[in-house]
Amino acid sequence: VLSGKVQVVAINDPFIDLNYMVYMFKYDSTHGHFKGTVKAENGKLVINGHAITIFQERDPSNIKWADAGAEYVVESTGVFTTMEKAGA
Repeated sequence: VLSGKVQVVAINDPFIDLNYMVYMFKYDSTHGHFKGTVKAENGKLVINGHAITIFQERDPSNIKWADAGAEYVVESTGVFTTMEKAGA
């Protein structure tokens, strides 16, 4: 993402709020302290000036990903383990 080859436009995490996302990005226990800027602004996560739409939806089929500018969606929770479950 930092290389500019991938643009993150949205994140869905129904379990943590935006302010905690900011904190976790700044102080990641694996990668260490983030050297750029991270803040919450107008309900979005802003990293190095790039605004990312935040959703907190338990059912991702309710999210209008295209409206957020998403062309591809990465599911990384491990909940949707079959094509049927992932085909929302």
